[in-house]
Amino acid sequence: MSETIHIYHTNDLHSHFANWPSIKALLTERKRWHEEEGDTCLILDIGDHVDRSHPFTEGSAGRGNIALLNEAGYDVVTIGNNEGITLTKQELNDLYVQADFEVVVGNLKDASGFRPKWAKPYHIIKTRGGTKIGLVGATAEFTPFYKRLGWTISEGKDAIMEAVEEIKGQTDLIVCLSHLGIKDDELLAEMCPDIDVILGAHTHHVFHEGKVIGDTLLGAAGKFGMYVGHVTIENGLENKKAYLIETDSLRNPDESFDDCLMEEGKNQLNEPIFFNSEMLKAEWFKASRLSDLFGEAMLEFSQADCAIFNAGIFMDNLPEGQTTRYNFHKMLPHPINPCLIELTGAELKEIYLQSLNTEWPHIELKGLGFRGAIFGNIIHVNMKMEGHKLYINDELAVHDQVYRLITLDMFTFGYFFPTLKRAQKTYFMPEFIRDVFSQFFRSKALK
Repeated sequence: MSETIHIYHTNDLHSHFANWPSIKALLTERKRWHEEEGDTCLILDIGDHVDRSHPFTEGSAGRGNIALLNEAGYDVVTIGNNEGITLTKQELNDLYVQADFEVVVGNLKDASGFRPKWAKPYHIIKTRGGTKIGLVGATAEFTPFYKRLGWTISEGKDAIMEAVEEIKGQTDLIVCLSHLGIKDDELLAEMCPDIDVILGAHTHHVFHEGKVIGDTLLGAAGKFGMYVGHVTIENGLENKKAYLIETDSLRNPDESFDDCLMEEGKNQLNEPIFFNSEMLKAEWFKASRLSDLFGEAMLEFSQADCAIFNAGIFMDNLPEGQTTRYNFHKMLPHPINPCLIELTGAELKEIYLQSLNTEWPHIELKGLGFRGAIFGNIIHVNMKMEGHKLYINDELAVHDQVYRLITLDMFTFGYFFPTLKRAQKTYFMPEFIRDVFSQFFRSKALK
């Protein structure tokens, strides 16, 4: 292999489109440059390009994102958890119908054990110079969520190593698209030295000049389109380099691009829900009429005994007058699912006491599906403490009696309430909390 190969990569855009015109212009120009020089240029995305917190993505069920990838000339992508578990099974199966690129993800199958038509465990490209490049990929294993949606997800590193073993005799260069996170990428480099380049994602890590483990080069470009990664490979595999291009340093040919997509998404979400007789104000540091109604909606939806959630989820007021899907999306943009958990009275009391942490309301929370600004106060529904006693629905909680708590899936990941990570639970999918709330009002309007 004597030719020069250029690989450009993005990851974890999460539908942050402000820099997309700059990214598209860069990729289009660079691909033309390299091909005019007789070099090979590949453009890859490592997942979580889709994020339903943006109205354009919500309104198009992610297909608008695929159109953008097509326009920018992407060659191969893998999926992230936002593509995998925030869309219904049908929406994910429809997502890549119009894709002009290949999708490599080796660890996803349907419940019957069959790989979806749009996914491949690997893809091999033969360059004009005769180099055979094998591309493998996998995504993070959010097993309970995939299972609820009708998918089977397996261990990502195992799937990648299996694909590498199958193609290593057929290729000159192996590139891995890994939406597994930095720790798994580092382990993978040690476990599978046949991989030449690992391009990472999911944990939003940044390698400004790459990272080398053994003979494997790791690259990662952060999040939100702040960087585009560029890997060059010359002189066979002897000279591999990685660096990042900061998109803020690029000329943006269309400053209004994101605003236009916002407006397009708003139009797509113009479906009426109900006529609201009064404006419902979002309050982050106290209970409100809005939070009361949300709690009522969650209880009615789940038939739970009590509920707990944070007031910071409400990102906008619910306006007076005709409300639409857009209003509910703007108020609750999070890809958060309801979760029903069975707990004893003693466990619920422990959860209640933990929720009184005075530092939580002002936390600027990032991740866990949360798309808000700050955490806000914890809201308790059908739960209260009097003295040292917990009451559920105005009755004294029995120490060993099992109760049903409805809450947000992000509370089950162990960050706030370790008990909830271990407890018996049921995730409601594909419903997001905004779907539960809008259906509550829609059903009331029909009565």
